[in-house]
Amino acid sequence: MTLSRADLWSLEEYAQERAGFRDKVLAHKKSRQLALGAHARLYFEDALTIKYQIQEMLRIERVFEAEGIHEELDAYNPLIPDGHNWKATFMIEYTDPAERAVRLGELIGIEDVTWLQVEGFDKIFAIADEDLERDTADKTSSVHFMRYELTPAMITAAKKGAKILAGIDHDNYRIDAFEVADNIRNSLVADLNEAAIN
Repeated sequence: MTLSRADLWSLEEYAQERAGFRDKVLAHKKSRQLALGAHARLYFEDALTIKYQIQEMLRIERVFEAEGIHEELDAYNPLIPDGHNWKATFMIEYTDPAERAVRLGELIGIEDVTWLQVEGFDKIFAIADEDLERDTADKTSSVHFMRYELTPAMITAAKKGAKILAGIDHDNYRIDAFEVADNIRNSLVADLNEAAIN
């Protein structure tokens, strides 16, 4: 699914709808974030979370012309899952700036070894940062954009109730396999569509 201009409110309409819509999105997001230890988290995107992002950007930037609206749609639509993948924003979260700087230097490549797994299948490692490279020789970024591609068999198994596991295989931040909670699992399975991959 992709969003179009017809899916968005005008700035005036959004001003009226914003409070209720924000509450709805925040409640929705509770089942779409996965803590990976104390300092990393996956925020899974979908059409609703991305609509909120776009509406907020249009509001902040006071964009009302068609060209600007289409630029935001073009920037954010690739973050909506396609029915055969999960898409997420991966955040490395250290509140102290000095500690964060040190840790980001230790965690180069973490985005490439952060994985999800449908029980009974191989780990799915993220395809990270397709829009631009976020690592440097000295450190990784605190924000990465991730895509997890599933095979048809994985989708079928997930739809039939297979567990979803997660972990990180980085030497400086290892998270052993753990089962994703049911509310998050159910939200992720709703992103999948067996027809999307056939």
